[in-house]
Amino acid sequence: MRVVFMGTPDFSVAALRALAEAGHEIAAVYSQPPRKSGRGQKRRPSPVQAYAECQGWTVFTPKNFHDPAELANFAALEADIAVVVAYGLILPQALLDAPRFGCLNIHASLLPRWRGAAPIHRAIMAGDAQTGVCIMQMDAGLDTGPVRLRRALDIAAQETTAELHDRLAALGAA
Repeated sequence: MRVVFMGTPDFSVAALRALAEAGHEIAAVYSQPPRKSGRGQKRRPSPVQAYAECQGWTVFTPKNFHDPAELANFAALEADIAVVVAYGLILPQALLDAPRFGCLNIHASLLPRWRGAAPIHRAIMAGDAQTGVCIMQMDAGLDTGPVRLRRALDIAAQETTAELHDRLAALGAA
């Protein structure tokens, strides 16, 4: 399949890698614009952007999709599907409708629990015994589309957010 990937943090890289290793064509990668960080406050690419550039894939980093030209560029990629993993932007309906099979989101919680940002942290803070990953067909709401696939895993008693992060990233990639 011809895939557009949309993600930003380290959590997203495993899914991008898995799509490529499965033989899908990566038409383009979208990520948040580089942010200032470190002592020198230099602009640094996101983990997804850095990985994608190392692979030689085209990377786009729009601030938003308010500009019709951004939407036209996305549609011109003629993707079969877009896979979204912790991208960090709300996607307009025109973008969600552009790929032939729409957009799928890999979300690190058992929806509807912990919609939105920081679901891993929230599960740990709430003392949840279980969490998981949902693959959902995206709609215009925030993590509100129909869930297509759901995989659960137990949270160990002393598990840290970093440990759970890594397990959920691997589960989402699978």
